[in-house]
Amino acid sequence: MTLGSPFRHGQLVVLVLRDPRERVWGRLLGLDPAGVTVRGVDLRAWEDVLALVRRGEGDQVALATRFLPMHRLESFYVDEASSGVPSLGDDFAQRAGVDPEAFLQDP
Repeated sequence: MTLGSPFRHGQLVVLVLRDPRERVWGRLLGLDPAGVTVRGVDLRAWEDVLALVRRGEGDQVALATRFLPMHRLESFYVDEASSGVPSLGDDFAQRAGVDPEAFLQDP
């Protein structure tokens, strides 16, 4: 039995990559056997991103649209709350005061 993918265009996702190790949060733009296209930010800069957006300097965030080849993908998650911990999108909205989907819209 084939099941449909839980991933949809425009959905907020978290990607864990290898070689080099990175974590990316963003909006899913494409998914195919070759890889994933996402518009988002590197999670190493999460606190800086929140601070910039909170101060109204969201245009200073290194927001990028990237294609990530499948061989780099270690794991791929829907950004959703789990075990009482808010999703990154919810955290972003609460702490930065901006809708994450609007922030991650195409330029």
